[in-house]
Amino acid sequence: MTTHNIERLIQQLDESTGPSYDARAELIGIGCDAIPAIIDGLPSLGGFGQLTAIEVFEEVADPRCGPALIALLRSDDSTVREWAAMALASLEIDGAAEHLRRAYRACLERATPPDWSEPGGIRWALTELGARTPVVPPLTARLRATAADDAPGWPSAHFTEIINDLADHAQVILYSQLWQVDAGRTYGISGTSLDWELDWTAPWEHLVEESRTWSLLEASEAPAGDNIFVAPTWIDRTDLYPER
Repeated sequence: MTTHNIERLIQQLDESTGPSYDARAELIGIGCDAIPAIIDGLPSLGGFGQLTAIEVFEEVADPRCGPALIALLRSDDSTVREWAAMALASLEIDGAAEHLRRAYRACLERATPPDWSEPGGIRWALTELGARTPVVPPLTARLRATAADDAPGWPSAHFTEIINDLADHAQVILYSQLWQVDAGRTYGISGTSLDWELDWTAPWEHLVEESRTWSLLEASEAPAGDNIFVAPTWIDRTDLYPER
């Protein structure tokens, strides 16, 4: 395919009404030969086009896209920053960890709540690259081990125990996702109607106890059953006050 045609496809990545999907598929089909042109075209794309370009980078898995993804960590679009961070981890780009740490600190400096999507995505990326080690208390680890290898979390019967174990070890629970496994299929289910927010300016110890209280209330109202699993998301003090 000519350079002109590749450039045309790149500009179509921004056209969310339909052409973007086809252009994405064609660029993935072209593979590594399209990567330099996509990198050059990134600044001319809007947020949607850049997100689609990130999907192409991940599918083609060409390490040359690493510097472009690092540059996107400074985008004005929080979703672009989040997707770029996760792509850096998925592609195991060398040297990405320090850039991700800076991006995470920038999130905190913007006062982005830690339970929002962008900081969550960056924490996942740092964890995948071995640059962040989640605190998993012994009881929580042991209860997880009793579930099947492909279980999407912990058996719901242990919901309360997990909450207390995490809080007892000074972890702040951000939220919990409930999953149901039925005939080999796994799908998310709604938990409770509780809608709670933490005051991130409060002392850490207060955040721990506040998240414990709300999570225990959630557990008391959540559906239970042998085929229902809970997957809490939590952070350590170092996730809110990272070392510089």
